Amino acid sequence: MQINNIGILHGKVLVFGGVYSNLQALDKMMVIANDLGIAPGNIICTGDVVGYCAEPEAVVQKIKAWGIHCIAGNVELQLRDGEEDCGCDFNEDSRCDIFSRQWYPFAQSVLSTDAIQWMHQLPHHLEFQYAGLKGRVVHGSTTEVSGYVFASTLWTEKAKHLNLADADFILGGHCGLPFSEKNEDKYWLNPGVIGMPANDGTTRVWYMLLDDTNGFDFEHHSFEYDHATAAERMRAHKLPAAYALTLETGLWDNCEILPDEETAAQGKRISF
Repeated sequence: MQINNIGILHGKVLVFGGVYSNLQALDKMMVIANDLGIAPGNIICTGDVVGYCAEPEAVVQKIKAWGIHCIAGNVELQLRDGEEDCGCDFNEDSRCDIFSRQWYPFAQSVLSTDAIQWMHQLPHHLEFQYAGLKGRVVHGSTTEVSGYVFASTLWTEKAKHLNLADADFILGGHCGLPFSEKNEDKYWLNPGVIGMPANDGTTRVWYMLLDDTNGFDFEHHSFEYDHATAAERMRAHKLPAAYALTLETGLWDNCEILPDEETAAQGKRISF
């Protein structure tokens, strides 16, 4: 497993994940970062740059040119290894699994050799120091790139991964929902994703800002973007219509991957 140490970061740090080939959301994220004056060296992506939406090649090239810190999500690992599925750990023949048989081959068909080579350079994890604390960036968990860690996941499970990483905080991705949890002096933070809404009935997408002005602080933030164009381009490429509809309604087609607590929260507006 490749773990890149990116040293000590100072000032505001912007963290996001799950671009999912959504070019319109990425464009808005880049505008926000620029408006906040956050340099690429202080921006972290938790993986799954490629996914459900219509513009995987353009998204990869923009992320690559941006020069931010990025780890490989399960999708990047599967694509670079030439695998036949996205590696999302969906149950076989579930709706998510059936939909992945549409968007994953599409992504394979349009990604350039250059994009795949870039994926080969992505580390599995990042480590860095921030506000006197040691952080680890993972996609799913420390041991499974497709491991699901949710807000409702028991702290004992989160603590196990924090101990394995010898970290004070973990920045995770994969589950698609923003959350943060502190237990004593340890943190598990998930910025959410920008490529799909968070199943709360709004079209907003999510990222996180870290701030070391007064120690270790963090905030969840959301933004609106041109989701109508993103959905239109998905339909033009005959990608899953259910996912295009999700961009417009803010509701997931299904809750197959979710624990009971997160399933019960579907359609309830997220606030922090």
